Amino acid sequence: MNIGFIGLGVMGRPMAEHLIDAGHALHLSRVKPVSQHLVDKGAKAAPSASAVASACDIVILMLPDTPDVETVLFGKDGVAEGLSPGKLVIDMSSISPVATKEFARRIEALGCDYLDAPVSGGEVGARAASLTIMVGGSEAAFARARPLFEKMGKNITLVGGTGDGQTAKVANQIIVGLTIEAVSEALLFARRAGADPARVREALMGGFAASRILEVHGDRMVKQTFDPGFRIRLHRKDLTLAVDAARALDLALPNTAATQQLMNAAIAMGDGDRDHSALIRTLDLISGGAC
Repeated sequence: MNIGFIGLGVMGRPMAEHLIDAGHALHLSRVKPVSQHLVDKGAKAAPSASAVASACDIVILMLPDTPDVETVLFGKDGVAEGLSPGKLVIDMSSISPVATKEFARRIEALGCDYLDAPVSGGEVGARAASLTIMVGGSEAAFARARPLFEKMGKNITLVGGTGDGQTAKVANQIIVGLTIEAVSEALLFARRAGADPARVREALMGGFAASRILEVHGDRMVKQTFDPGFRIRLHRKDLTLAVDAARALDLALPNTAATQQLMNAAIAMGDGDRDHSALIRTLDLISGGAC
């Protein structure tokens, strides 16, 4: 297929590379030196998002936030300007479910299909093509896109209609964020109480507290290796989506709100571009530690 890919960040680059390796012809926008290797492998650099859409049957977005997606879709020289009926737009960014429904409505008015397909698994999952992909949209569009998803991920689920993929991703980020915060508290408690946090983590991995986050991020916390990964700044954005949606639904999410505030503190302390496992640093610092 001719596929457009816009958003060649930490996760977007390996995702695009998997599609190239699968034999698809990729057209890329915003190629920078760090993504030049994709062009060297056969992808074509396009001058604009509209040029990508004109050249391709399917356009994939992997962008940081809701305003970025809106600008790339509907701004000057945006995707919408290059679309023609029958094409498919897949947004794999993590953005607002409410905005997603409006974006889909505008794309579908052009005679095209739209899927929201945010992912979980971070840079590791993107490189290993083992991402979890949560999809919202029609069954027909999902069937069309599934062969592409299978080159980028393993656990691929059509959750429901448009916006439901983004809702599932927000739910995922609530669980991940709160679990990271809990693991941070537990390992900081162990260290401050005089125990070896590495040994404590090892013991907990054999019990009911075991989790993928305790395994992977707990190890980062013990070793204090906080290269992203998934940046605190981006996870704070996801929890803000959750808090804003909860307000609109008159729903209480007290621990989500508290973890969002802890991430605000981490960013204020200069840790916004560290991995989200660095929340343990924030807890340590606000508890009087030197970290």
